[in-house]
Amino acid sequence: MNKIESLKSLYKPYRYTIRGNATILETTSGNFVVKKRPKNKDLIGIFNYLKMRNFNAFPEIYADSRDDNYVFEYVEDNGVIDPSKSEDLISLVALLHSKTSFNKEVSEETYKEIYENIKNNILYLQDYYLKYYDLFIKSIYMSPSEYEFVRNYSKIKSALAFSERELDDWYSLVKEKKSERLSLIHNNLSLDHYIKSDRDYLISWDHAKFDTPILDLFKLYQNNYWELEFSSIYKRYLAITTLSEQEQKLFFILISLVPEIKFTNDEFETCKNMRKKLDYVYKTESFLKPYYTTDT
Repeated sequence: MNKIESLKSLYKPYRYTIRGNATILETTSGNFVVKKRPKNKDLIGIFNYLKMRNFNAFPEIYADSRDDNYVFEYVEDNGVIDPSKSEDLISLVALLHSKTSFNKEVSEETYKEIYENIKNNILYLQDYYLKYYDLFIKSIYMSPSEYEFVRNYSKIKSALAFSERELDDWYSLVKEKKSERLSLIHNNLSLDHYIKSDRDYLISWDHAKFDTPILDLFKLYQNNYWELEFSSIYKRYLAITTLSEQEQKLFFILISLVPEIKFTNDEFETCKNMRKKLDYVYKTESFLKPYYTTDT
């Protein structure tokens, strides 16, 4: 019996809809969402911990889940167009971080490993883009994507140089620290994973874990940088909870890493991809600039 037939036999829905990796069941007893259990992730334990920390912005898991599936309550967005949705989301995330924050003792290798991983990523990106610049600059007739890349190469180079300088400064702040602040993070933040209903909900907790809270900010920025006016969102976050100097610096370093532009034989797709990545570079520079002016 396949998954759908098994669910139909168990819950006897009069309608079911598959959306991505979730199955929505409409039954006479109510509506449910069925998702495959994430590997090595105890969501029931995570949700119980959140309840203990007085954070309840997640859909309930019903006790009658079976086999390798979780059965959640179905939460429907109220459908109201709300310009402040992004700020409501970040307020909820700030609350999550503040309610679950704690310090953990770490060895000096912890920060060294973070430093080396990011440094290697920066060096890889520098070599990757320099290789294409050297290749394209020799072309007699550049394609549109080649011309656009060469024209903006100095901006990409500057962004990566900024990341490298800031990374060295960050490591000088943390290399002798013996503790790290952790929180329970959602680890998959986007506007699509926030629902405003009778109350606020975060959904899709499959990647939740204990880690530095800046990873939630970083992933939200990556997923929704174009739609969001991130300056106000970031200020709202800091009005509710705080980031240390080294946490803020690491966040700025991560968002400054230029996403890898893929060059393919499809010129139209390459141009689209490049424009998107260059927009990321320019928008990130605009967001960071006030934090690096002389008077700040």
